[in-house]
Amino acid sequence: MDNLRLYLATYNVGTSNPEQRLQDLLSITSHKNEKLPDFYVIGLQEVKSQPQNMLLDTLFDDSWTIALRNILDQKDYVKLKSIRLQGLVLSIFSLRKHLLNVREIESEYTRTGLAGMWGNKGAVSIRFSIYGCSLCFINSHLSAHDNQLKDRIEDYNSIIKDQDFHVAETLKILYHDYVFWMGDLNFRLMEEYERTSEEIERSILKKDLKKLLEQDQLRHVMRKGTAFSEFTEKDPDFPPTFKFDVGSNNYDHKRRPAWCDRILYCVNSNNYENVTLKVEQLSYKSHPAFVLSDHKPVSADFNIKIPRPVELKPRHVDLLSAQTICDKVFSDYSEHVVQFDKVSSWEEGEENKAFYKVTKEVPPTKDDWIGLFKENFGSLDDYVTYEYVSKCATPTKERSSPPNFERSQKYEVTIPDVPNRCKGNYCLVYFSQTEDKVMSVLGVSDPFPIVKTESD
Repeated sequence: MDNLRLYLATYNVGTSNPEQRLQDLLSITSHKNEKLPDFYVIGLQEVKSQPQNMLLDTLFDDSWTIALRNILDQKDYVKLKSIRLQGLVLSIFSLRKHLLNVREIESEYTRTGLAGMWGNKGAVSIRFSIYGCSLCFINSHLSAHDNQLKDRIEDYNSIIKDQDFHVAETLKILYHDYVFWMGDLNFRLMEEYERTSEEIERSILKKDLKKLLEQDQLRHVMRKGTAFSEFTEKDPDFPPTFKFDVGSNNYDHKRRPAWCDRILYCVNSNNYENVTLKVEQLSYKSHPAFVLSDHKPVSADFNIKIPRPVELKPRHVDLLSAQTICDKVFSDYSEHVVQFDKVSSWEEGEENKAFYKVTKEVPPTKDDWIGLFKENFGSLDDYVTYEYVSKCATPTKERSSPPNFERSQKYEVTIPDVPNRCKGNYCLVYFSQTEDKVMSVLGVSDPFPIVKTESD
């Protein structure tokens, strides 16, 4: 078994702009030899979203995601995917060294506002596999107010029922090996707990959090089995994260303080023979220095156990290949299913060619594509240009692999028009993509320069 470290953070930003140091939200310090997590997973709620800009909101990153990217780019992270539903945003960043071991990235969303007609409340999710193990992350914003407990329960069950994925064996949220659920879940203290906001704050100042947690609606429904009963949550030892006067650490007594912002997990420990999956939670904390909204951010740090591939035998990996991976996994190993030949250089504004071979028997799809990316790109969305493999790749006469599977030839790739704005070093990235938009990165070329043509 090996560990992967995950860092999750959730923040209801209250339509504010990212005007504070986000390194603190990410728990990034200035220490030279700082050990960083393998993945960052950031869930935001109430990101500013104007109805007239909803199309643009889906096409471009919001200011918060851009600010997070600016920090994580410097730490060699790649944004795997973001999904947005009005004010809900979920983004996942991976250390670059894991990129070619991530498979089957897919996203989903559920609207629960106005009986499912409006996306001001609901959930967004992203799932993927890493070294053959499946992970699913959900960011949700559930119904508000003390007296809406029944609606929050219905929201949860609607999301669980509604979300369907397209990867065999993980068609539903709870089928994944590991599930992490975060967000502004909006659970309050029990209505029967007849204490005013001022009385509750006095208990908080006395650090009597354990008694308050006994009145927490989320823990109540977990015990009853009506919602989140499949999940585990470490006891929060931080004060309730809602509701504050914006710009301060003072509770706003218009609402009773409550732990609205939560991070929970579920592990299907016995999904594999002779292997027990496990979550170790390293931290669970709020970030009181953030005063941009009436919520405080919450973060959690986890180690998850990933079986070595020879034990797991993931799809499309035979036993011999799995043993090879087993010897190298987590030692900066990258499985180039598609292996590009070295490219000396390309010319801007011209038709250019490259060659690749396929090293594993992975069925092609009609939506496979090859993108041209800047060297050390920070997001899988940052391609400069792309072409579908069915249009740009043709088999050569050379056979580069054993002839025991169809795609044993070498392939020639032709990219017809490299934009004139391309200068510097670039690379090619091969994406496998199904018609259901399930995406994997199967190969990345070495960097190569794009130069001006002689006529220029």
